[in-house]
Amino acid sequence: MRKVIARGEDDAATNGGFRNPYYGTRPGEGEKPGFWFVGDEGVYIISNGKVAAGQKPLVVYSTECHPKGDTDWCNYKRRHFGADDGIEFTDADLLVPSFNRSFGITHLGIQLTENDISFPLITR
Repeated sequence: MRKVIARGEDDAATNGGFRNPYYGTRPGEGEKPGFWFVGDEGVYIISNGKVAAGQKPLVVYSTECHPKGDTDWCNYKRRHFGADDGIEFTDADLLVPSFNRSFGITHLGIQLTENDISFPLITR
């Protein structure tokens, strides 16, 4: 997660800011350091800095829901994320302080309910 946020910040500094995660429907919202939590073909987090033409943002797939590494990814996504595609922005300021206090953290968990997303920190 740290690498995803850092990559977004580097891309934003180099390419003129952060991308709007809501495709322009909510101007200015989410255009700051953080990451997008996405469910479409798999479930993943993605850096949010603007990228140069031909470049791609950093993407980190969920262990259980990677379309190239898990043959059951589609069922897992449907069961835990829902059948529809979606995107949610998470502000870096909400998670980085927790990581800074917990040096043994190795993974970011993601728990979804009908109304909330939480990110438990995991040590493996």
